[in-house]
Amino acid sequence: MSESLLDDAPTTRPTDIPEKFWDADRGELRVDALLKSYRELERRLSQRLAPPGPDTDEEERRRWREIHDIPERPEGYLVEPKHALCGPDPEINARLHEAGFSCAQVQLVYDLAAERLLPLVAEAAQQFEADRQREKLREHFGGEERFRRAAAQLSAWGRANLPPAVFDALSATQEGVIALERMMAGDEPSLPRRADPPEAADEEGLRRMMRDPRYWRTREPEFVKRVTDGFRKLVGG
Repeated sequence: MSESLLDDAPTTRPTDIPEKFWDADRGELRVDALLKSYRELERRLSQRLAPPGPDTDEEERRRWREIHDIPERPEGYLVEPKHALCGPDPEINARLHEAGFSCAQVQLVYDLAAERLLPLVAEAAQQFEADRQREKLREHFGGEERFRRAAAQLSAWGRANLPPAVFDALSATQEGVIALERMMAGDEPSLPRRADPPEAADEEGLRRMMRDPRYWRTREPEFVKRVTDGFRKLVGG
């Protein structure tokens, strides 16, 4: 059953209502006192949350800083940088202090700089360096059009003759591209596309190895040793 509207109002104060908000004579809630107390609470909360104005005394400013964990001076911010390039900056700290940033908020500013700005800076620097090296290659090949033709030829030759990892490394720098050009022209020995096969077991296989530039041109010690050891095995000593 719902409570009857015809019943008399309670004559005793409910335990969950403070005495100052209860009208004992009428046995009812003092709404005007409740509203007045609420407005005062709202005013005090707004004063605590809003930065102190220019006319605020120093004691009130101090209390406000304590509430919001703001040091007395910008030097009081203790920042733990996530990267050496995003360490605390006195000028930035002064501006953050003037804006009323708490210690946690200042730390967050530097954390975000390390997480978001550094990758963008690194990407921009990488792009700048790539553009600078492309410009040098244009000069080396004698202009934009000649560089485009040479780049297409070098790319096709490198992908056909070099291991992918080697080609990617060489094509990423100016010096590497010029080395590719020399290799394609025959000035440098080309690298094998696959790993070296096992030691040749017959004379024909050994003679093929002797025709390899690593044997007759650059005389790579390990490669020459494989050929020599192979012939020794064939003749039995």
